[in-house]
Amino acid sequence: MTLDRRTLLGGSIATAALVTAGCAGGTGTTTTGGQTPTGTADNPFGVTKGSTVDAYIFNGGYGTDYVDYAGARAAEKTGITVKVTQSNQIAQELQPRFVAGDPPDVIDNSGAGSIGMATIVDQLEDLTQVLEAPSYEGTKIADTVYVDAIKKAGTYNGKLAAINYAVSIYALWYSASLFRENGWTPPTTYAEAMELGAKAKAKGKYLFLFGKEAATYYLTTAISSAIKEGGDEVRLAFEKLDPGCYSQPTVVEVFKAWEEIIKAGYMKPGGSGTQFTAAQAQWSNGQEALLYPSGGWIENEMRSQTKDGFEMTGTGELVLTSSPKLGVEALRSAPGEPFIVPSKAKNKAGGLETLRAMLSKDAAANFSKTKRSLTVVKGALPADGSTGLKSQETLFQAAGTKTFDYRFIAFYGINRENLVVMNSFLEGTIDAATARKQLQEIVDKVANDPNVKKLEV
Repeated sequence: MTLDRRTLLGGSIATAALVTAGCAGGTGTTTTGGQTPTGTADNPFGVTKGSTVDAYIFNGGYGTDYVDYAGARAAEKTGITVKVTQSNQIAQELQPRFVAGDPPDVIDNSGAGSIGMATIVDQLEDLTQVLEAPSYEGTKIADTVYVDAIKKAGTYNGKLAAINYAVSIYALWYSASLFRENGWTPPTTYAEAMELGAKAKAKGKYLFLFGKEAATYYLTTAISSAIKEGGDEVRLAFEKLDPGCYSQPTVVEVFKAWEEIIKAGYMKPGGSGTQFTAAQAQWSNGQEALLYPSGGWIENEMRSQTKDGFEMTGTGELVLTSSPKLGVEALRSAPGEPFIVPSKAKNKAGGLETLRAMLSKDAAANFSKTKRSLTVVKGALPADGSTGLKSQETLFQAAGTKTFDYRFIAFYGINRENLVVMNSFLEGTIDAATARKQLQEIVDKVANDPNVKKLEV
């Protein structure tokens, strides 16, 4: 998962041969500015042949073998060896190394245990130099990727500090075959979801379920619902850590809608004590629930635990009315799996070269084929895409320019605190008003801390 892989679990979570907020409908500019590599076309970063690259990679829904694949390409090109270390606790394991001035050469800063970018952004390389470098195909990388998407997702206070590799379409996921067999239609509004919940209950199924580490998937889908319904001002209130961001009218109504679903018994209880992939398997393999909110990584993440013939498919996140401000077709689309290169890395050039290899068309095509997800590299979609991958493309095309993203949870690293609140809310032990109050308190704590570097919005 980018668990909000980008986020979830972290605060940090992916798709693209398509693109994300601000890139829809265009090819993106190739004017990147900033640093330009000064090496040769074959070795733009001056990497030392025979050197080893210390790559610390989040081991989530995408695994880490795609970096091994890119590393093999880099070895062919420049003679380096990319040594991958898998991790599910990036912050816990790497913060001491940052403090000691001995960080890895390249890091996939993703997952529940990701490092809040606010704490390390000043210690990272400006990755504009990667975009300015020649690709493995011989063309400037900025001309081969969705550069606007990369810059929007990875720029922090003027610096391109991260290159997000995968791009997820955030959606509600369901079994197309199950819905077809029962004559069900995916809901677009919360009212329609309640009607479907009654039908699910009659079949001995739940409408939704959750796992403890992924309870905030329901927070991100709730925020997306409110943004679709109320417009960009709702998103900006969250990004600016507004003291009333969780009291905005559409946010209040969305939380009430979720409370109604929970009180009606349409959310499977016990999720706060269930490991998240086990809960997801209850949906994808046991079909105990009809819908599950997640990013596009879910299909690959649950590949070995999905019922044969499931036909995993995405549909738009719910709205309150039939005429939301951004449109029913609007969706959250955002690059995830943020790769960073610390400025004090021993083999910084090797870290940059690893990213160059990952952004080759060959490596990107391998990722999409094996992970069933899109990347920020143009034209790298496999011809034999899965149902989940195809539905992401369908949703993206339908959204057109109506895409959006928000980064405050990942930037400030507050997903862990949010998880406590959302587990209680989804379990029904606190009501919607209490959940919003506690979530606001988490935001206020960050907003009022003068030592926390704030995201420029």
